[in-house]
Amino acid sequence: MKILKLLLMGTGFIAIIGVSIQAVQEGPHTVENGFIAEEKITGDYNVYSLPMPENLNFAGEAVPIEDPDIYERMDRELLVNTYWQSNALLLIKRANKYFPVIEPILAEYGVPDDFKYLAVIESSLTQAVSPAKATGFWQLMEGTGKDLKLEINSNIDERYHIEKSTRAACEYLLKSKREFGSWTMAAAAYNAGNRGINRQVDRQDVGEYYDLLFGEETGRYVFRILAIKEIMSNPKKYGLNMDKAHLYTHIPTRTVKVNTPVKDFAAFAKDHGINYKILKIHNPWLREAHLENNSGKVYSIEIPEKGYYREVM
Repeated sequence: MKILKLLLMGTGFIAIIGVSIQAVQEGPHTVENGFIAEEKITGDYNVYSLPMPENLNFAGEAVPIEDPDIYERMDRELLVNTYWQSNALLLIKRANKYFPVIEPILAEYGVPDDFKYLAVIESSLTQAVSPAKATGFWQLMEGTGKDLKLEINSNIDERYHIEKSTRAACEYLLKSKREFGSWTMAAAAYNAGNRGINRQVDRQDVGEYYDLLFGEETGRYVFRILAIKEIMSNPKKYGLNMDKAHLYTHIPTRTVKVNTPVKDFAAFAKDHGINYKILKIHNPWLREAHLENNSGKVYSIEIPEKGYYREVM
């Protein structure tokens, strides 16, 4: 399909509109304010509104979609995320790599599997750092991480440790579930904090997420999880197609125990047949090029199995 480029006057950039040139040439047109005014432009590109999925639930808890407010909020997130196709494809690719790490830990703690999608909306399954300094897959603040027994200092930051941060998130979610009685409210509390949720419950005298009025972020939070869950669980339904070979894969590793200081992780990496970059990719919780470890604590460092990366001699 040929592409028509329209200069947006006064904006300094070019918009690429996905319609055929033939479609524009078929009828009379004039230029108004830098745009081609057309009685009817037809082309090969169509965007559709979406039917609402049936039996929507979060962690087995039904979503009251018959409420018009709930319907509109769910519809918004479904549309926004369905038509951000490049992001959805990346999330599905990453999920194939990281869900096998996260899922067994959720099951071990008795946290519903749906909470893996909470990690998706928090960080897009990357080691993200927010403007507020929330860090890692589960976007934990430093104080919260320390409360949950994660080691966080200039040398080590276990918020970047996928397994340990997932366990910490499970502990937080279980506490919220005990306090509020529902997994949906526990998810909301992950965003707003338990005190923030309690403040709104007391002010509004209701105890269900779908009945509470929140600010923009918390008000959208559970619906974002639901939309991502729906799309990632049914990719073909939403027009997302990829070969299995395109998915990212989990690289198997072996564990090296260290209970002494490490002066130079570049040399340490070479001793194990990899480079510094690969060492840090598999151990992002190591925050510096050395390990102090004056206490003699035992750390488990993951070294990828041979054959996945170029060997460093």
